[in-house]
Amino acid sequence: MTTRRTFLALSGGVAALAACREPQAVAAPPHVPDLVLADSGRGLVRLTGTESRPLGAAAALSRDGTIAYVAGETGLTRVYAATGAPVHSTEIGGGWVPRVVAEAGNVCVLTRTAHAEPPAARTTSPLLVVADQPLQKYNLPGVVEPDAFTSDGAGLFVLEWLPAAQPDHYRVRLLDLATGQLQPLLTRDKVPVPAGAEEEMRGSGRQAVLSGDRKVLYTLYTHQPDHQHTRNLLHGTRNDVHAFVHVLHLEQRWAYCLDLPDPFGHGLPEGHALAADATHLAVLDAASGSIAFASAASLAIEKVARIPALAAAGHLALGRGRAYAACGTDVHVVDRASGRVTARWSLADPVTGLRLSRDGKRLYAGGRDRVAWLDASSGSLLGRVPVEGLTALRHVG
Repeated sequence: MTTRRTFLALSGGVAALAACREPQAVAAPPHVPDLVLADSGRGLVRLTGTESRPLGAAAALSRDGTIAYVAGETGLTRVYAATGAPVHSTEIGGGWVPRVVAEAGNVCVLTRTAHAEPPAARTTSPLLVVADQPLQKYNLPGVVEPDAFTSDGAGLFVLEWLPAAQPDHYRVRLLDLATGQLQPLLTRDKVPVPAGAEEEMRGSGRQAVLSGDRKVLYTLYTHQPDHQHTRNLLHGTRNDVHAFVHVLHLEQRWAYCLDLPDPFGHGLPEGHALAADATHLAVLDAASGSIAFASAASLAIEKVARIPALAAAGHLALGRGRAYAACGTDVHVVDRASGRVTARWSLADPVTGLRLSRDGKRLYAGGRDRVAWLDASSGSLLGRVPVEGLTALRHVG
């Protein structure tokens, strides 16, 4: 799913349940135990060990964090994120901006403009697809923005913004890279959506994460009170939800909307957060203190857990048997089986982002000009590293 997260200040001090004294700062030089990729004023930055290395000011990262494409003056370089080493370079000419990377890491799509929601009005949308084969250029009518590749790299899911003269909503469509034609998606029953039944959505509160098996893209939408799903349009029913998760199967090419119960979608977009793993997806609404857990197999809500409500930015991470929900200065640890809060860790300043290490032992948090990591079991501060101009914590591996 594309992000508008606003990163604030993060303190290194942590307490468990009851307030206690802030631990002392970790001695320099910091040693980052995992691969961390973050956006900053210098562009995409790679952190690992004692190394802090900018990968490029104009770069696109695969959602699994393995491959980055970095644009230079006239060339595009594919970089292996684990080592920072270049893998392949291609001459593309100037003026192109990397936007979306296929999950296989071998294809990247570029546009002439950077991401914006809503995008500026225009009559045509040039796209450049770079793979191991010759470059493919497309000039699509209207306002079309890339969103995700199909699993086989033969198709590109795009957002077709409407109306082109004043874009304020869009529908998700599929660009066949062989023919250059735009097509409707499939329903969950794998039947093409008929004309007039394609869903139209607004970008408000839009967040996207990839499933654990990298086959499904989940996109959270909030503030959608007038939205009608394809199933409503086909059967003449009415939908009154304010928030849902758009489920896009990158391999089978179908889409489905998982409705979220009230009061999801009523609070501020930045108070909502989305996380997913191989078996579940979860959505946090900080304003109501609600966390909805859904099965990735059935696409049905299984339970709604409760934490203290707070009008603040929300952040969410899923670990083994646990969920970590950050609202304001607190991180709530929730048992996924029971939905009960088992711990609360308090920070001196608002939390601004959460990512778990691959082994689930460390919880990373982005903040103002730094990244900190905590023990995921106790909440103890393990370390922090400065990142000048940090704007987003993209990946921990």
